[in-house]
Formats: sequence, C-alpha cells, structure tokens
Amino acid sequence: MTDSVDPILSVSDLTVSFRSDGRWREVVHGVSFDVGPRETVALVGESGSGKSVSALSILRLLPRDASRIGGRVRFEGRELLAAPEAEMRRVRGDSIAMIFQEPMTSLNPVLTIGFQIAEALIRHRGLSRSAAEAEALRLLDKVRIPAARSRLHEYPHRFSGGMRQRVMIAMALACRPKLLIADEPTTALDVTIQAQILDLIKSLQDEEGMSVLFITHDMGVVAEIADRTVVMYRGRAVEAGPTARIFSEPTEPYTRALLAAVPRLGTMAGRARPMRFPVVDRATGLAAPTPETPDTVRAAERPVLEVRDLTTRFDIRSGLLGRVTGRVHAVERVSFSLAAGETLALVGESGCGKSTTGRSILRLVEPLSGSVLLDGEDITGLDAGTLRGRRQRMQMIFQDPFASLDPRLSVGAAVAEPLLINRLAAPREARRRAEDLLARVGLPPETAARFPHEFSGGQRQRICIARALALNPRLIVADEAVSALDVSVKAQVVNLMLDLQAELGLAYLFISHDMAVVERVSHRVAVMYLGEIVEIGPRAAIFGDPRHPYTKKLLAAVPVPDPARRGERHALPDDEIRSPIRTPDYVPPERLYREVAPGHVVQDWGTEWDAGARQGAAA
Repeated sequence: MTDSVDPILSVSDLTVSFRSDGRWREVVHGVSFDVGPRETVALVGESGSGKSVSALSILRLLPRDASRIGGRVRFEGRELLAAPEAEMRRVRGDSIAMIFQEPMTSLNPVLTIGFQIAEALIRHRGLSRSAAEAEALRLLDKVRIPAARSRLHEYPHRFSGGMRQRVMIAMALACRPKLLIADEPTTALDVTIQAQILDLIKSLQDEEGMSVLFITHDMGVVAEIADRTVVMYRGRAVEAGPTARIFSEPTEPYTRALLAAVPRLGTMAGRARPMRFPVVDRATGLAAPTPETPDTVRAAERPVLEVRDLTTRFDIRSGLLGRVTGRVHAVERVSFSLAAGETLALVGESGCGKSTTGRSILRLVEPLSGSVLLDGEDITGLDAGTLRGRRQRMQMIFQDPFASLDPRLSVGAAVAEPLLINRLAAPREARRRAEDLLARVGLPPETAARFPHEFSGGQRQRICIARALALNPRLIVADEAVSALDVSVKAQVVNLMLDLQAELGLAYLFISHDMAVVERVSHRVAVMYLGEIVEIGPRAAIFGDPRHPYTKKLLAAVPVPDPARRGERHALPDDEIRSPIRTPDYVPPERLYREVAPGHVVQDWGTEWDAGARQGAAA
C-alpha cells in the first residue's frame, strides 16, 4: 500500500487482555498494521501468537465480560471500538465478513446450508426468498460444491470438512464485503480446492475492489496471495513489510525460523526413505542437519494390512417412506497392502473417499464388500465382541484432537481409558502406563492431571498419539493428523511419529492433503479420485514421475513458498468436481490398471480426462 492511499482498515496499538483467575492478562501487545483498498495483508505466526485474537477484536467478537480491547481500529474512517453495537451488527457481514477456521462450529447443524446462505442474503442484501436461493446456488457452484443443486437442502453434517469450509466461504462472500477477514480459511482444504479458493478470492478483489486480511500459518499461501505480511510472535508484531522482502531478507530470527520450518516440494529428490523435519533454533533462525531415517520397512514379512476390493456406499433416502433415490459411491474396489514399519500416504481432494477408506478399514463405517486382512485375518466378517479384541492392534488418530478428547476427562484418564475398557490393566497400573506414554510423546508425567482445554493444538495431538499407542497397535490410521497444525508444531508431531515408527515398527496409513508433508514422511503414495485409487507407487515415483492426469493436477496445485515464483502454480480449470452420487441402479465400469515401473501402478483413465491430459501423461 502506498502512503498516498488511505487504508480501508487501520489498526493502531491494539491490545487485548483476558480475565483469568480474577486478574487481567494481556495477550496482544500494541499491534499496528494497515490494509489498503484491493490489498491482501497476511497475518502469520504459530498457534497462540495472537493473530486470530487480533482479527476477532477488529469485529468485537470477543466475549465482552471476559476481554478488554484497547487501541484504535478504524474502518473507512469509522472508529469501530467505540461504535454502538447496532452499528457493528451492520458492519459485520455487510461491510466486513469473516471466514472462520472450524466450519462445523460456525454452521447451524439444524438448518440446511441453502437456508443459511439465503438468510444472510435476505438480511443484508434484501433479496426475496427465491432470489436468495438462486444466488445461494450460484455461490455454491462458484466454490465448487459438487451437485450443488441437489445438496442445497442438505445439512452440514452431510458434508466433508473441506466441503463445509467451502460453504462457509460462499456464505462470507454472499454480501460482497469490502473487507474479508479470513482466519485459516484453507487449512482444512486440499491443494486443488485451496488453489481454486485463492484464485476466487483474488478474482473477487479485481471485480469488487475487496480487501483481504488473511490469517494463516501456511507460508506457501502467504507467498501466493499476500501483498504485505505481518509476522506475529507471542502477541507482538515482530516484523512487517512487503511479502517479497519478508521471504528474501527476513530481519528477525523468528521470521527466519518460521521460513526454515516450511516443508517444500522437491526437497526429497534422491532420498529413498522418509526424513525428519529440521529442528529450527528460534533464537538464531538456523536449522540443524536432518539425517535420513533408518530403514524401517519389513517387506519380507507378511503385510500388517491387506485391503482387497474394499467398497463402501451410502444410501440417499427421501420422501415419507425413505425410498432410496441415490447412492454415494464413497469407496470403490480399493486394494493395497501395508508392511510393518511402512508409511502409505492416501492423498486426494476432500470428498474423494480417503477418510471413509480409513474408517472402513477399522469398521467404524461398515463396508459393503471386499476384505480387510489384519495380520492375515479377514476382519470384515467378525462379530462385535471379536472385533473389539482385534481393534487393539489398529488405532486411529483423528484430525481434530480437541473433538476426539473428552473435555470432562483428564488427559491421563483419556490415555488410560483404552487399557481399562479392554481390561488390560488395573486402574493404578493404567495410570502409571498413561504417564509413561505421555512421557514417550514428550509431555511430562504431571500433565496427566490436566484437562484437554489446557493444552495447545500440537500438545493435544501428542495426547491422542499417546492414547493410540496404549494398546501397542501394529497399525495406526492417521486421518489428517497434522493438517490443522502450524508449521513448527506440525514438524514436531511428524518427527515424533517417525521416531515411534523406527522404535516400534508401526505401520501408518497416513491420510492427508498436504503434499509437501506427504513427500517427507511416506514410503509409498496412493492417489484417490471419486472413491478409486488412480495411481499408487513409491513416493519418489509419484512425486518425480506422476503418470495419471489427476496426480499431475494435485502436484501442480501446490503453492510454492516463494513470492518470486508467484504464479508458477499451474492454473486449474474452474470445473465442477464430479459427484460420487449415483442413481440406485448405477453399476461402476470395470477399471484397467497397468504397471509402468516396479510397484508403480496407474489406472487407465480412458475417455474420462481430455485428450491433452492423456497425451501429457503418456509422454
């Protein structure tokens, strides 16, 4: 932003304090920045740095009785901190819109998504109900909700995490605000949808003159979209300036440390095995050398997991009699094996069926057909009692650690619970083993008495890993286990998982949309599209010699964490994602696969992708 242009938003000496134990504690200390017309300013930093609290204070969304906001916040010349609440209600959503990180807690679970978007349009833009529904449909199409017309009247729980975030983005953009505050809006999205959303936000800036305050820990996104960057650390803005300068000539050690921790595609070229993330010294910003992990794969042994023709479908019912009017083909004839000590990454867009595959393997969702062999035993036909015993050997780590921990249980009790439920230890022994497990994942034993809300996101994920280890499993399904964590915490959790794999010989099914992390941690990669595996092979082959057009599309969409290379991310067609919803009588076609190199298998894509993509993949 040039000095001659008045900023649309000006934040000066912002302070935020919270009441805790009868005292006021300041968590944001004198933060100042401006956002100009049509400008994108990124607010970056780790969890707990104060970036989200700063954004919430701009719209006065913090609890009034438990918080104090000081300083000045001016929007188009108006002082927001002193404005009456009635004026702030007009500002929120109309002039300034906000996208929150967790869409499920921001959407009303008892109202359809179409109704919720239409409600904002009726309230702020004065549209009729029919016009609002038509505009809601257009917005859902624009953020690439598949089969948008049929899903307009569905409830939030029927959507994947990534699709719910797209709904939130559509709702925020409905009133065409002058300023969009986006709080980690693409954290839950896969790379192709993230690329579409970033392109959409940029095009709306061009069309509407909209400004954006973008809060994120993803430095690749910052490099791709931000004009200026403000780096926050422990409640202070430690560095600010043009994004290109921040990346090329960072002056603060913390900024250098933040950039050094960013995973980058291509850094694993020539390396056969996974590598730990570098440990960065925050005082100097320097990274210690990272040795390659030992060879943990026990290929000569019988596979821990064999999945054969796994198929999972969900009926769609409508009408008073609940007649089946369609089926979601979530997983279609998926097959792969997983050896002890091996990490197989399952990647693809949200809604492609990768999480359902993981849940079907553990029978948290019942598959329609196929077999799942755990240490050679087919578990798909086991009764509930027998299955409980087998589940001791396979555990799951979920994406949201806070939602998967009981807020009423201490973390020690949460880690000990599997031991008690399976009658593997008496209460006193279970507590002792829980403390040992917490110590193994880097948490002191005294933390066992604390509760989930007292921990950071990364610490909560460590607790979930400790709980998963309680039963000495052979297989761990990690479903987007590090996707919502900032770069330094993500590195710590991934390093912990690699260390535990080397120590215990664990097999990981690593479900993720973060391609840079996948390249770092995996031995093999399977790419899913519309419930099917379209390409599977060694990690080096998938990243170095992708054959299927969809794999190429995924890799091309990954943002490059370098502003000097902005725009190198290949432009993606704004096509609608094909829907996995089919008619009840639909029969999937037979698929042909070919081995293009040892262990590297590709699905024949026939006429489903254009001729240009087909020729490019064959080259």
